[in-house]
Amino acid sequence: MSIRHRSLVLALLLCASVLGAPLAAADEVDTTPGTVVAVEELAPQLWLPGTAEAKRITYWTIGSDGRPALSTGAYFVPEGTAPEGGWPVIGWAHGTSGLGDDCAPSLIGPTYPERDRQYLAGWLGQGYAIAASDYVGLGTPGLMPYLDGKTTAHSVVDSVKASRAIDDSLSNKWVVVGQSQGGGAAITTARYATEFGGPELDYRGAVGTGVPANIELALLSAGPGYLPVPINEGLTTYALYIVSGFRTAHPEIDVDSYLTEEGKRIVDRAETLCVAEAEKEFDGIVTGDLFAKPLSEIPNLYGLLNDYMGIPVDGYDRPVFIGQGLYDTDVPVISALSLVAQMTATGQDVRLHTYPTDHSGALLQSQADSIPFVQRLFQ
Repeated sequence: MSIRHRSLVLALLLCASVLGAPLAAADEVDTTPGTVVAVEELAPQLWLPGTAEAKRITYWTIGSDGRPALSTGAYFVPEGTAPEGGWPVIGWAHGTSGLGDDCAPSLIGPTYPERDRQYLAGWLGQGYAIAASDYVGLGTPGLMPYLDGKTTAHSVVDSVKASRAIDDSLSNKWVVVGQSQGGGAAITTARYATEFGGPELDYRGAVGTGVPANIELALLSAGPGYLPVPINEGLTTYALYIVSGFRTAHPEIDVDSYLTEEGKRIVDRAETLCVAEAEKEFDGIVTGDLFAKPLSEIPNLYGLLNDYMGIPVDGYDRPVFIGQGLYDTDVPVISALSLVAQMTATGQDVRLHTYPTDHSGALLQSQADSIPFVQRLFQ
């Protein structure tokens, strides 16, 4: 039995055990977003420094097809006594971990543990609880639609709901914070947080670093011979994950018909690998060799890509913080600058902070500015 089939069986059994009854028909299961399906102990080695309590959770959210879907995640409660009203919450959106079911951070921890554990411990030390979604499809039935911002926004918001349903020391006041893939998720979540959270949550604002904005523009030219030479292994892996996610979100397009046999094999393979392993395996691949015909032949390609992975440029109702490393080669600085320019042109409350460092360095250096920013949001 494959990992995905085992995950599906486990999910159904979890639903049955929570209901205390034999397996129910789908319409008898409470799939309200944020509804908790299961709670278990989080592996001790995954506890963040400064954690007093942590759990791994399975909960209902919304998938890319608009239907109920399962996600897993974890929450962390800081040491000490909760303030009046409970611990304010950081909804953490993690960076790229991979597409395989065994890549979920609540199972193996963050991709860059020395960086992310230090960063998240900084928030715990400031008196915030953390609700950390794995995102729908990562360790649960189906595939995670990589960079699908709206789907990930549901996962993040609903992880906050689910965590609060389990632990009443968590406040309904929260912000979303994310890095890289999660930076894009955090900013898209900011656009929909009030809507998706409803009256039970009090959303205050967002922090995104290494935000992959306007990346969809790079796919408009994808096809045979583009690119004709290898690019760095990280960007190659991201591109494969994006093609996989787009294929998952739009089965009606038949993305496979735009790939060579080798292209289909490699994209299929990418769906089973965590990012560090994928970067090693796909180093040296020429992306232009993976396509049988140009993606531009897909009708309304830009509209479909923008709807799938584009970060909204308007409609924000709370302040947004964007941090960017000037020497970032994973998400080039033009990505953040273009998004901030678009958001500024539409009158959004957005603040840009740049740092003389790379992708990871910007995450850590940004806390000197993002911690005071978030403190003001809760005052």
